[in-house]
Amino acid sequence: MINRRFSLALACALAVGAVALSPAARADNLLINRVKQEKGMNLPTRGMTMAQVEKKYGAPQRKLSPRGGDSAKHPVINRWDYATFIVYFEKNHVIHSVLNTPAGNNTDPAAAK
Repeated sequence: MINRRFSLALACALAVGAVALSPAARADNLLINRVKQEKGMNLPTRGMTMAQVEKKYGAPQRKLSPRGGDSAKHPVINRWDYATFIVYFEKNHVIHSVLNTPAGNNTDPAAAK
């Protein structure tokens, strides 16, 4: 009787845990798919200069105001938005390029409330 109750409680706990993990599992899956898609695209690579990016990909649709620069631990970060990707620069060099997601979460940070 006790084993049956324990088994039922364990089964319920596992079912609840599986449901609780499913959004995270979906998020992981979306991230993996996005990384795979980015690898197949011709994005600016780490270390490229701003001039090299602009020469190869053209002028960005938008250049956001630089952020940071108030200390050595907070260097100046620039963000350039292109139609399909976003490029982040530390000072004058690319540190990261990402796809511009259609979810709308890559909006102008100054407009966020």
